Amino acid sequence: MLLVYRYLINIFFPIIVILVIIRKWLAKEDQIRYKEKIFETSLNIIRNNNKKLIWFHVASIGELKSVIPLIKKLNEKNEFEFLITTVTVSSASLIKKDLLNEKNIIHRFFPIDKPSLVKKFLNGWNPFMTVFVDSEIWPNFILEIKKKNIPLILLNGRITKKTFSKWIKFKYSAEKIFQCFDLCLTSNTESKKFLEKLNVRNVKYIGNMKFTSENEFNNKENKNKAILNNYKFWCAVSTHREEDDFCLKTHLEIKKNHKNIITIIIPRHISRSKSIRLTCEKLNLKSQILSQNELIEPGKEIIIVNSYGETSNYLSFCKSVFIGKSMIKRLELVGGQNPIEAAKLGCKIYYGPYVYNFQEIYDLLTKFEVSEKVYNEKELSSKISADLNVDKRILDEKIGIIDDLGKKILNDTYLELNKILN
Repeated sequence: MLLVYRYLINIFFPIIVILVIIRKWLAKEDQIRYKEKIFETSLNIIRNNNKKLIWFHVASIGELKSVIPLIKKLNEKNEFEFLITTVTVSSASLIKKDLLNEKNIIHRFFPIDKPSLVKKFLNGWNPFMTVFVDSEIWPNFILEIKKKNIPLILLNGRITKKTFSKWIKFKYSAEKIFQCFDLCLTSNTESKKFLEKLNVRNVKYIGNMKFTSENEFNNKENKNKAILNNYKFWCAVSTHREEDDFCLKTHLEIKKNHKNIITIIIPRHISRSKSIRLTCEKLNLKSQILSQNELIEPGKEIIIVNSYGETSNYLSFCKSVFIGKSMIKRLELVGGQNPIEAAKLGCKIYYGPYVYNFQEIYDLLTKFEVSEKVYNEKELSSKISADLNVDKRILDEKIGIIDDLGKKILNDTYLELNKILN
């Protein structure tokens, strides 16, 4: 399998180059630095050779958020230099914003897993330790790192049942890849069991790193907070197309008892804003697509947020939130979105029956009485209606429990990495 993979990477590499260039034309790649992904001559290796380099690879913004506190903690002693590689432009922007004041931080885009690029990258950067985050498994990189005897960590590793069923078909190759890791810290107990079935050594579960993420706030004052203080409102976030009717029908049910109710919908993909508004029109609901820095208009009952990075600004003073990608049967094996941010901001969280990707997190939050499963709009509307009549449902001590859990996971992870660094 590995030989086939390497052969296919080389064969299809010209096509991959063309696709990256097309994405650049479509403004989905950095207009200058896209070359870092595909050209050996554009790796742009600039570093302080007086310090050992720790390389973190994360795919996108969610994984990056989960490791930023760890990177900051490792950087406190000013002993190391850190290379962070990402795939998306949004993650690069987050590094500029959240790590702007940090020393020893370098960002590059992750190159294609082509053998010649891999060797050029590793020889140039010469990392002292490498950390792959979540489900980032790139065979050529992993095997070459092992060959160079560079300590390799899988952090917050996640293997779903669906993914494992594919790996197990090529068990020999899977074992060869995953056994290259010197330490695997999994995001849940299921992933730990799957790795152990592949005979991987030194696998531990100490908690999901996403509990350590820092809440992201827009520095600008949310002027809509003052407007919403005059109304009763709730939020539906990370919703998908199949959940639009569910959210709007929930609104109609709540409206029977709360005439001045406002529903704020923050879709997973803001490109769906117009289609949500069309659905509102069919149900005779007065809606507004709210762009950044716009104010909520009087008389609107459905607000569709049309900009990224606004979620925390609303959840910080919201009592109840429904988190999407959880009511869709066809997504049963990949369902759910991360609820930790909402929990840390003191919201009572509601979710549907399909949250496989985050089941352990939801189970834990349910144990803390922070989250609750719902099956239909009448059930959700009843619970939100009850929330509207009381103060913010989650008490400070419950937020404190979640924060303390995040601190413990961060500290335990830091200690595990230090064993290897020392």
